[in-house]
Amino acid sequence: MKALLLNRISNLSENNSPLLMKDIYVPVPGESELLIKVSVCGVCHTELDEIEGRTPPQIFPVVLGHQVVGRVTEKGKSVTGFNINDRVGVGWIYSSCGKCRYCLEGNDNLCEEFRATGRDVNGGYEEYMTVPFKSAFLIPENFSDSEAAPLLCAGAIGYRSVKLTGLKDGQSLGLTGFGASAHIVLKMVKYKYPATKIYVFARSEKEREFAKYLGAEWAGNTADKCPEKLNCIIDTTPAWMPVVQALKNLKPEGRLVINAIRKEDTDKSYLVNISYQEHLWMEKEIKSVANVAVSDIKEFLKIAEEINLKPEYQEYPLEDANKALLELKQGNVRGAKVLRV
Repeated sequence: MKALLLNRISNLSENNSPLLMKDIYVPVPGESELLIKVSVCGVCHTELDEIEGRTPPQIFPVVLGHQVVGRVTEKGKSVTGFNINDRVGVGWIYSSCGKCRYCLEGNDNLCEEFRATGRDVNGGYEEYMTVPFKSAFLIPENFSDSEAAPLLCAGAIGYRSVKLTGLKDGQSLGLTGFGASAHIVLKMVKYKYPATKIYVFARSEKEREFAKYLGAEWAGNTADKCPEKLNCIIDTTPAWMPVVQALKNLKPEGRLVINAIRKEDTDKSYLVNISYQEHLWMEKEIKSVANVAVSDIKEFLKIAEEINLKPEYQEYPLEDANKALLELKQGNVRGAKVLRV
């Protein structure tokens, strides 16, 4: 089968395409695993972090990709709840220990033995992949393959981020960065919290216009002062500057939720300029989002089905993955990016 392989940590640029197409063997599913024929795989900023070493893969070569949609073609003897030809999805969570306090509480995203799809094991930038059946999810019929793919990570992690804000209907919400996850969050919040006003901070004029088109109350540059102080802000950027700016825009007792696996080191100097009085005083809170739990994906897919939440996306052939990732790195984003395998 064909697969895109990452052989080493590398800088993605116009002159360097680190993902290489190769022929490899089709994997064999274990006793508790599904074999999936991949239809599409979403593109996530975390793939940039993997390629460039901010969250390095545990194995090389490795197949990236963790927003996978495909059909079950084989299943192990211990698999329950799935049939051959079922349409399923796979997200960032590949497996966890299942025994620790976090797993038993439903916070398997915090497990010390958490393994990530497309980083610790091969992911969806290939024609076939295996996954433990407990980490696979039936895809609702009202979504096409490409519509469903971003829901498995961008949507589910956005859903977890909203939960962590403690947002109540009528409170104000800020979104810093407006890529795949933030645009899904905006659509979900508009439905679930109709009295909530949403303010978007984005470096690109196209992203700001897109946010206003989807119903944002206001959209400004990342460094702009918000027209009003906000109850909650979700940051989805790879940089530190938006974090510092977001803290200034919070109300007393406001909460900033950072939805990022890693932050880039290029603008750490902004952290030196944090003022306790301006940025942190008045009992403001900062909370990070770590991975995504199985329950997040299950719950969010149900919500997305109920409200028919359709993400905006651009589709590329698998061989153009380097191009799609470079566009993501350069900020050329409108909604999500999806690879057709």
